[in-house]
Amino acid sequence: MKVSELNIPLLKHTGSGNFLLLAGPCVVESEEMTLRVAAEVVKLSDKYHIPLIFKSSYRKANRSRLDSFSGIGDEKALEILAEVREKYSVPVVTDIHSPEEARIAAHFVDVIQIPAFLCRQTDLLVAAAATGKVVNVKKGQFLSGASMRFAAGKIRESGNERVMLTERGSFFGYNDLVVDMRNIPVMKQIGAPVIMDITHSLQQPNQEGGVSGGQPDMIETIGRCAIAAGVDGIFIETHPEPASALSDGANMLRLDMLDSLLNKLTLIRTTVNSF
Repeated sequence: MKVSELNIPLLKHTGSGNFLLLAGPCVVESEEMTLRVAAEVVKLSDKYHIPLIFKSSYRKANRSRLDSFSGIGDEKALEILAEVREKYSVPVVTDIHSPEEARIAAHFVDVIQIPAFLCRQTDLLVAAAATGKVVNVKKGQFLSGASMRFAAGKIRESGNERVMLTERGSFFGYNDLVVDMRNIPVMKQIGAPVIMDITHSLQQPNQEGGVSGGQPDMIETIGRCAIAAGVDGIFIETHPEPASALSDGANMLRLDMLDSLLNKLTLIRTTVNSF
């Protein structure tokens, strides 16, 4: 299945031949910051003719420490995502963490995302499928690419063919991840668009201080490799000031660096399309 066949409302530039982009801040921190990032990524989407789905979590349920920031309130954050959708005419994706959240989030967003650690949770996948929305399932750090056929199968067997799969690295020892680019063609054989998460795949999870580290200087490298390997889309978290971000700041790309990155990845995509 191609991205264009998912029939995502408001998705533009699908005939450009460019990769799909899922981009935005890790979590909704405030209305002002979320709209600021949305304005920039929408502008760049139009500049480079990149199909865009705006991304942000309305709540972060997977935190190492109890005192870590998790959100500004579910309803408030979801309403901000709906505001982004309406103001910029762009589809929106957010994570869910329980079957009950699927129905609630579906009223505000176009794509339901299943976090990597929850990709085997049958009740969650079935509930996401029941919304009728596109479901983006992140590959568990503990799974092979081939194993994701079972996650996709649960959604399809629940009556929903609108599935995407996202690679986000594999555990490499206790506190690091490594990206196996073989997972891209392997997951494409499952028959769903494959996305490469080029920020979370550079996490160094569960550091001694209880906050995940990262290698943001390698974002471009992973992005280039993924486009060359034939990925259908790129997932990237970006923030005006990652150092002051309330979640996953160690992995996010600084917003003012996104233009240059997308320019380079678009050029590589053009070359790949010529083969």
